[in-house]
Amino acid sequence: MTNAVRLTSSPCLSVIMPVGSRHAQDIAALVGEYRAGLDTLGTPYEFIIVLDGPKPAIAASVQRLLGPIGSGGNVTVISLTRPFGEATALMAGFQRAQGETIVTLPAYHQVEGSEVAKLVLGLASSDLAIGRRWPRVGSRFEVLRRNAFHRMIASVTGQAFHDLGCGARAMKRRVLEEISLYGDQHRFLPVLANRQGFRVVEVDLRQSPRDRYDRGYPVRDYVHRVLDIFTVFFLVRFTKKPLRFFGMVGASTFVIGAVLVAWLAIDRLVFLHPLADRPALLLSSLLVVLGMQLFALGLLGELIIFTHARDIKDYQIEAVIRYPHEPSMETSVPATVAMAEEHERDAAHTHAI
Repeated sequence: MTNAVRLTSSPCLSVIMPVGSRHAQDIAALVGEYRAGLDTLGTPYEFIIVLDGPKPAIAASVQRLLGPIGSGGNVTVISLTRPFGEATALMAGFQRAQGETIVTLPAYHQVEGSEVAKLVLGLASSDLAIGRRWPRVGSRFEVLRRNAFHRMIASVTGQAFHDLGCGARAMKRRVLEEISLYGDQHRFLPVLANRQGFRVVEVDLRQSPRDRYDRGYPVRDYVHRVLDIFTVFFLVRFTKKPLRFFGMVGASTFVIGAVLVAWLAIDRLVFLHPLADRPALLLSSLLVVLGMQLFALGLLGELIIFTHARDIKDYQIEAVIRYPHEPSMETSVPATVAMAEEHERDAAHTHAI
């Protein structure tokens, strides 16, 4: 189901709210809180609600939102055929967004609705403004889990953030035009944007008093987060230089295996110890072969990167400054000669007097 209302004027701001498995019971009330904060900006905006999979109950509750909601904004409801994940829902909303500024908001209570305007104002000095719930409340276990997660991110990427789990973000349109999200990479959008050369800032927002999640997270989610961190680590560090990663691991594995093979060969030839029924020989041979394969995999990655290097852009241009053309030598030399001749005539006239 896709319902849309024609905009009376082109919006300057597009607000995307993906609705997944976790959402507020009253989406209309939550949109009203966000609207109150957006209205303070005084700019036209549109509100895009993306339902990640069929959700008839939520679709029915937002029917009354279809229509003008103030400040020139309109509501568009997009329903995906099945759950694809929040990152895909965000990209589906972005493809239909018309504003030059994109704001993403969570479908549940995280920050106060009146604080949303701070995100947009944060774009005055950045390309991406991410919300940080502060002061932050939560149990001691939540604090430890959150600190451990962000320390791992800082250690593998070199970028320090404090609240990557906050879904309230504002960005310029070109950020999502340069970065494609999939899977669960929406959490790491600031990390990927920073790697791409965009300026990222954190904006302190008041945490909503209803920002509570009493249910525990399954072990599977923690495993997924660790794998996501490894994925981001590879994307940030070795996207255009895969041989450095696979070559380092492969070379280390090959050296360990070669040393073991050499030791076993010396042990057999010099000390006459038999090699039969010794698993060390099999292990060392396996390490040598595995190291060569990893190194070859890095070379193949380098060939792929070299082939597509022209299509890969991992930088952003801040400004282009053009200077006026300097006078050419043909025009400057005669002028200098003429000034010298005039100076000699003045000197001769003075001498004659």
